[in-house]
Amino acid sequence: MNIDSITLLNWARGSGFEWALAIFIFGTLYRVLTLLMLGRKRNLAPAKSAETSAGVRTVFRRFAPAKGLFSKAPLLHIAGITFHLGFFLILFFYTPHIEALKTVLGFSWPALPNSVITATTVVTMIAMITLLIYRITDPVRRFISDGHDYFIWVISFLPLLTGYLAFNHALLPYTLMLALHILSVELLMVLLPFTRLGHFIAIFFARFYSGSDIGRKGVSS
Repeated sequence: MNIDSITLLNWARGSGFEWALAIFIFGTLYRVLTLLMLGRKRNLAPAKSAETSAGVRTVFRRFAPAKGLFSKAPLLHIAGITFHLGFFLILFFYTPHIEALKTVLGFSWPALPNSVITATTVVTMIAMITLLIYRITDPVRRFISDGHDYFIWVISFLPLLTGYLAFNHALLPYTLMLALHILSVELLMVLLPFTRLGHFIAIFFARFYSGSDIGRKGVSS
C-alpha cells in the first residue's frame, strides 16, 4: 500500500468526515430556518377543510407521477424514480454505510446483501446516464439547463462510480479508490445544502404549503 493513500484514507475517514458532516448539518439547518422565516401570508378566509392533514397528504401523494405526465415521458419518470430509490437504498442499506451512520446516530439496522447493492448501483448509474442523455438531447431541457445542472450531476454520480470501482478493486489501488470514494461523498455532503440539490429539503415545505393552502379551500390536491 502507498503510505500517501493510507494517509489520505485516514484523513477522509476522520477529520474530512467530521468537517463534511458539520458543514452538512449547518447548511441543512440554514436552509430549513430560511424556509421557515419566509413564512406565509395569513389567510383570513374561514377554513373549509383541515389544512394540516391536507398538507401532509400532498407531501406523500406527489411522490407519484402526476396523471398524464408519465405517459408523455415514461422513460424519464422511470429513470428519475430509479435514481432516487437506488441512491436511497445504497446510502442506507449497504453495510459499511450503516456502520458509518451508526457512529453518528448511535444505532444500526439490517443491511441488504452486497450482491443487491452492487446491482442497484449499476442500475442507478444507468438511470443517471439516461437522465443526462435526456437532458442533453431534449431541446427544452437542454435550453433551461446550465453548468450548475451538469456540475451537480457529476458530484452526484461520482460517489456511485467510485464506490462501485472500490468494491470491485478496479482501476486504482483499493486504498486510493476507497479514499476517493469517501472524499466524493464528503464533497456531496458539503455542497448538497447550498446547491440545487437542496431541493431535498425545500420540496417537503413546498408540497406541504401547497397542499395545506389548497386543502383549506376544501379542494383535493
